[in-house]
Amino acid sequence: MTVADTTLAELTTLRVGGPAGRLLVADTTDELVAHVVDAWSDEDDWLVLGGGSNLLVADQGFPGTVVVVRTRGIDAETDADGVTVRVAAGEPWDAFIATTVERGWTGLEALSGIPGTVGAAPVQNIGAYGVELSDVLTAVDFLDAETGERSWVPASELALGYRTSTLKHGRRGVVLTVEFRLGTATGDGVPVRYAQLAGSLGVELGTRVAPADVRAEVLRLRGSKGMVLDDADPDTWSAGSFFTNPIVSAEFARTMPVDAPRWQVGDDVKLSAAWLIEHAGVHRGYGVPGSRAGISTKHTLALTNRGGATAAQVAELARYVQVTVANRFGVTLVPEPVVVGDLLA
Repeated sequence: MTVADTTLAELTTLRVGGPAGRLLVADTTDELVAHVVDAWSDEDDWLVLGGGSNLLVADQGFPGTVVVVRTRGIDAETDADGVTVRVAAGEPWDAFIATTVERGWTGLEALSGIPGTVGAAPVQNIGAYGVELSDVLTAVDFLDAETGERSWVPASELALGYRTSTLKHGRRGVVLTVEFRLGTATGDGVPVRYAQLAGSLGVELGTRVAPADVRAEVLRLRGSKGMVLDDADPDTWSAGSFFTNPIVSAEFARTMPVDAPRWQVGDDVKLSAAWLIEHAGVHRGYGVPGSRAGISTKHTLALTNRGGATAAQVAELARYVQVTVANRFGVTLVPEPVVVGDLLA
């Protein structure tokens, strides 16, 4: 990577964003620690960037220090009950999942195809097709910005929830390594936990399927929705699902149309953001006139860069979706990506 003159548009999957005030690249964990400590010693703001798949960066860029994480390394210790795996934060997520399948480690195959790096995964508690990272995450090696101390933080202390954690809200610092507890492959495969995935595999929910087959089908499904990055397909130039599925009270959920999808979450109810957007009248392929940002032609939840879009145009589209859904259903959609700059205020 050429650090000089690099814009954050070149480092994010939405392909928008201006320059960084200072850009540092860490290829080893020691370099990552050194760069982050250096950034903290300044009074300027700092930002740690992995795969850039969950960022919307303003066109003005970021005036502080950006530390790009490119660390590598996978260590595993197998015992009679499974395998403990420690992975450097900069490892590309999907390449790591491919490794788990190849080595016969189970538990993450349904999370295939998600862009980004391993270190970013706990921040969002990523999830898909009936699996969340919290199912197998045991700890993170964390450098704390408040204390300057480095320690292993158990997953139980991260308040992992639906697309959230203390790493996203409140706990400032950087993830250096992530530890997982995975199973080992057996002849009868892994259970399929998600109805859509089971249907596309042609099996009943709960049926055990070979991990490689689960991974292949998940990649196919994500690809059909434009959720697998492809340089040749602008429909994939996005931050993935731009809005989280809203969680509302059971009382509010009863005011929704009867055909609105819903899932019980404790005492509350989760609604489908994609359904809300579509039924508010914002359809796949929609774009604000004159803008190069648009709704994906494959998936209503993805806001895409059709080539040459600006961050301001993406933000304009996001606000339009929020206002349209709020006016129609009284639900305020919450953006999932981290927003850098005053874009959605």
